[in-house]
Amino acid sequence: MSLKNKKVLLGITGSIAAYKAILLVRLLIKSGAEIKIVMTKAAQDFVSPLVLSVLSKNKVYIEWQEDNEWNNHVELGRWADVIIIAPLTCNTLSKMANGACDNLLLAVYLSATCPVVVAPAMDEEMWLHPSTKKNMEQLIAYGNQVIEVKGGELASGIIGQGRLTEPEDIITFLEENIFRDSQLKGMKVLVTAGPTYEAIDPVRFIGNRSSGKMGFAIAEALYLKGADVILVSGTTNERTRFKGIEIIKIENADEMFQACIQHGSADIMVMSAAVADYTPLIIADQKIKKQGESLELNLTKTKDILKYLGAHKKTGQFIAGFALETENEISNAQQKLMDKNADCIILNSMNDNGAGFEKDTNKVSIINQKSIISFEIKSKKEVANDIVTYILDNFIPSRAE
Repeated sequence: MSLKNKKVLLGITGSIAAYKAILLVRLLIKSGAEIKIVMTKAAQDFVSPLVLSVLSKNKVYIEWQEDNEWNNHVELGRWADVIIIAPLTCNTLSKMANGACDNLLLAVYLSATCPVVVAPAMDEEMWLHPSTKKNMEQLIAYGNQVIEVKGGELASGIIGQGRLTEPEDIITFLEENIFRDSQLKGMKVLVTAGPTYEAIDPVRFIGNRSSGKMGFAIAEALYLKGADVILVSGTTNERTRFKGIEIIKIENADEMFQACIQHGSADIMVMSAAVADYTPLIIADQKIKKQGESLELNLTKTKDILKYLGAHKKTGQFIAGFALETENEISNAQQKLMDKNADCIILNSMNDNGAGFEKDTNKVSIINQKSIISFEIKSKKEVANDIVTYILDNFIPSRAE
């Protein structure tokens, strides 16, 4: 995880939205971050310091000095890898923009040597006021990053702009804008995901049970390593958290083939989609009526995307294919590795409990020309990280040679 072992200082100011800090702290801890919290006096009216202390597993700082001990604002400002102030009130925004320093949080902010991110929360009229806009422009000019407010029901009861963004979105912002790695920076990556639907008539199709979860997890893991990611996806309910991932939506195998050819110059290609091997030879113009005891469909082979990409592989490209097998798993995957001219095949077996379509877990083996690397059953996000680690270990060294 990109937040693992990161030091996050959370500043909380006196907004009704401060209650969301409880969930934000839980999510940060779950992500593996180390948390310290600095609150303004007004924030105590909206969220309990005791609750935050228990959840963060750290003392919560409020006053300049407590129990005859000075809270060193310089030390706190230099400790953090990032400072996130959420919620940021109109009052604290004004003070930050103008260099005021009348509480511990502001002193920590002015002592910061790390990136500072703010997530405002206020009523719409306050958010749209010219002075607020001016203060926000000044804050950005200082190099701070702003998470935009959301629309919806506000504390005043009106519907408008000014809601604090949700804690999950704050985590995503930190991952994408602060802690995204640079190992694959400047490299183009192509990932395929999900099923293809091959039309029989306007309402029916031949498809499979692929959910797209594995492909989406791989795309996000590669993106967090700094790559420019293009994700070609069949019909799926999956969504990516990251705005920077370019998604190309397709329906059938031919559309996926064309999209992959268009981006065939990618440095890394991971073909995890479950592409139909066959498609109807003729697609009926109208819905086929129920007649007779049986129906014959004439099918024709679809274009083999992985084989085409392997046959046209350029020097320095890395191509990973997927194989879902029900028998003779290893030998079939090894044959596929040879036939497709891939750098590795990632094998799933339908015989493994917890692996395969529509599940949140998977169990894979990575097969290359020299070895077979098998992993235990894990969440698909963890599997994606294992796959990306393998790519980094085997692709980056070859590029340097």
